[in-house]
Amino acid sequence: MYRSSFNQNTENNLHGKRNIKKVPFVELFNHRLQGVVSSGSDIERVYVSFWEAGSIDFYCSTNNNRPCGGLRGYPCNHLQALLEEAIAQYGIEQVLRFLKVPGDLSQMHGINDIIARKGAVKKEAASEVFSRFLNYLGYLELAPSNQPLPEMSWFV
Repeated sequence: MYRSSFNQNTENNLHGKRNIKKVPFVELFNHRLQGVVSSGSDIERVYVSFWEAGSIDFYCSTNNNRPCGGLRGYPCNHLQALLEEAIAQYGIEQVLRFLKVPGDLSQMHGINDIIARKGAVKKEAASEVFSRFLNYLGYLELAPSNQPLPEMSWFV
């Protein structure tokens, strides 16, 4: 089993506060846990990462589809950060159920229990996830208002 110092530090903080500077976007959508992860070395670069439900297959690339250099047949630090932030946001039980992780869920307590399922690298374009992220960023630029947004009017 792959275990990094990153994992050792995160196992203790499963329901902590989200780190939106590191992982500004995480969602459970379209049979994937997917999101955007900031680069640790370049403020101008972000990585688009996903975990596929059922197979636990994964991928990570820059927003312009350059493969992550840390992705060498096992989950890179961006993928691990995405898992950590999903657990902080949704809780371990919801993430495990959404990803359809096989086994006794009551015995699974952290990201290593998901990574141990040994998904494979599954290359896919980053465009859909990155486009969804950019769309959500647009809401931050709107002036505060008590009026519903037309595309969110079904909440009313």
